Amino acid sequence: MYQFLESARIALNAVWANKLRSFLTLLGNIVAVTSIIAVVSLIQGMNGYVTDVILSDVGADSFSVQRYPITRSDEDFDKVRNNPRITLEDAAAIRRFSSNISAVMAEAGAQAEIRYRDKKLDAVRTRGVSRDYVYFSGYDMEKGRLISPSENDRNRNVVILGYDTADKLFGPQDPLERIVTIEGIHFRVLGVAEKKGSAFGHSQDEFALIPLGAWFKLFGSRRSLDLTVKPKNPEVLAAAMDDAIVALRASRRLRARQDDNFGMFTSDTLLDIYHSATNGIFAVLIGVVALSLVVGGIVIMNIMLMVVTERTSEIGLRKALGARRRDITWQILTESITLSTVGGVAGIFLGFVLARIVSTLTPIPSAVEPWSVVLGLSITAGVGLFFGLYPAMRAARLDPIEALRRE
Repeated sequence: MYQFLESARIALNAVWANKLRSFLTLLGNIVAVTSIIAVVSLIQGMNGYVTDVILSDVGADSFSVQRYPITRSDEDFDKVRNNPRITLEDAAAIRRFSSNISAVMAEAGAQAEIRYRDKKLDAVRTRGVSRDYVYFSGYDMEKGRLISPSENDRNRNVVILGYDTADKLFGPQDPLERIVTIEGIHFRVLGVAEKKGSAFGHSQDEFALIPLGAWFKLFGSRRSLDLTVKPKNPEVLAAAMDDAIVALRASRRLRARQDDNFGMFTSDTLLDIYHSATNGIFAVLIGVVALSLVVGGIVIMNIMLMVVTERTSEIGLRKALGARRRDITWQILTESITLSTVGGVAGIFLGFVLARIVSTLTPIPSAVEPWSVVLGLSITAGVGLFFGLYPAMRAARLDPIEALRRE
């Protein structure tokens, strides 16, 4: 242990005495570990956040039906470009056919102008929802209440405002039962949703929710709807999806050899696509890290060879006084590992700083993972061990008599 600590002290003193040379020597390791820490921190931060957003939109035990399936290329999209719209008839067909389904929500969205007296908001995300939305809404109310089924069935001009929408229009005033205009049509405010915060820099609280029939009066009924389907329990999710496919194919009179002309997916589908994208980022990261480590390792090996040359007389003296080859090898390896690990520590610090800067300046969250720190230190220590092996063996093979002759 004493020999290890002494060798580490010598290496640290050398780093401190030759700061510029040490920085240039360790630059490859610093870049590699900085990349690992920063990218892993940002992706792990995004993982939890994206999962929460997707689950809040689709639901862990629900599935979505849309006009287009998820496509991965222009050629794939060209095949489904002419898919028919999703309509209320499709929602009714799914509800009629399956005993495994408890609710089907139809919704549509558009940007709308909302006014209250002399205040105006442009391009507010305005969603029209069917009566089953209460099973999917995902909105806790700050004040007021949800749209009732009877209000939805009668296409009443009532609205629930997002927290930011209400705050910008009403300020400290109580918005309940007040009248706002959406695209020039009067709507009575029933409630205000609780604040949800921002998603990647965009507010999740600037929206308006109205009955689907009222939405049709504003924007027309020719637009395709999105359906969210809830099975009676999570255990029958797969069966409910199969039922929905059969119901839609029968309703649309598709033949056995014809492909589905609609898209259907669960939250797991979206998460798989997201993870495929992050896996691609990790693949690029591995290439950058590997290249940086090889360059850094070669530089460290050259520096350690230079150290062996500079300390030839010292090594010869130690061997003349009884030091074994193993002792010399261990000394040089310890110095190489210590030197490389210093670069890893610097990379960890810079990675944390970079991830924090990105999180501060952009909507991308970050989360530091302890395993990424351990990985960074382990990799740099391994680089020091591998690339320090040749200089260490060369030092151990020095003839003490020849070594002592050199000045």
